[in-house]
Amino acid sequence: MTLADGVQIVSFAVLSVMMLSAALGVVLLNNIVYSAFLLGGVFISLSGLYVLLNADFVAAAQILIYVGAVNVLILFAIMLVNKREVFVPLPRTGLRNLLTTFVCFGLLALLGTMILTTPWAVNLGAHPASSIVRIGQHFFSGFLLPFELASVLLLMALIGAVVIARRELVPEPEFPQGPSLSLPERPRPEVPTLAGRNEE
Repeated sequence: MTLADGVQIVSFAVLSVMMLSAALGVVLLNNIVYSAFLLGGVFISLSGLYVLLNADFVAAAQILIYVGAVNVLILFAIMLVNKREVFVPLPRTGLRNLLTTFVCFGLLALLGTMILTTPWAVNLGAHPASSIVRIGQHFFSGFLLPFELASVLLLMALIGAVVIARRELVPEPEFPQGPSLSLPERPRPEVPTLAGRNEE
């Protein structure tokens, strides 16, 4: 983007803070619905960083694919399953948190070392032209079949999630044995049959 250096620095700082805050919310919140919405915020912030890098197609694909498809599928799966379960803390939580913190700081140190020691190439010349037209031509010419197959597979995954989540109401036994593992179902309204209409 042809923006001033100060505007780019401020935009980068704001998007970075937004992305890190949303990522921490995804990890730390107990409510999975809030975590899924904050995951969409992470994807949108990352798309803004791609815009600052002049990667316009990757920024648009980030929103269309990750926010519009993956994140929506996660929210559909959460809301269709509708599993209400009380959070039970796991044993040895302190040891697990300590190990997780050690691994996360190790990865952070490894990535920081890689960033500082890599000789990044800085291009101070003209900004590259947009690649959306060329990628669109490839999508709808040589790669049309894989593109359409990916769309069909995503549609099949969505239909499969709906079919799995849509269960018939099964009456509970008269004397249940142990804790019930079935999910609460809303009773379905009775649909009048053809025989009932004839009797009326």
